[in-house]
Amino acid sequence: MGLFSGLMGNASEVSIAEVQEEYSKILAQNERVEKAYKLIRDMFIFTNKRLILVDKQGMTAKKTEYHSILYKSITHFSIETAGHFDLDAELKIWIAGTELPIEKQFNQSLNIYELQSVLAEYVLR
Repeated sequence: MGLFSGLMGNASEVSIAEVQEEYSKILAQNERVEKAYKLIRDMFIFTNKRLILVDKQGMTAKKTEYHSILYKSITHFSIETAGHFDLDAELKIWIAGTELPIEKQFNQSLNIYELQSVLAEYVLR
């Protein structure tokens, strides 16, 4: 992912093996990373059990907040594909008990349909 793309709010897919190793301390036994996306310093991690949002804070990013969202608490989600003038794809996820969705933008190199398929696989169980 290029710096400009990151500054524009886009996320790109990252290596599952690297994420599995780096975040092993917060993963449950038998939990595996299915997909992972990086947005500058933050992560958007899909596991076989939950969605993990990693929010690195401050100038040095030493302080980190981890949000765990069980797939069963996702009430609905939507994707918006990239167009001719709007080159970013967008994912919105609504969580039970919240009014506003979690919104993430992805650059055009990401297959937004694949991301939607991963979400659908776990949410629709």
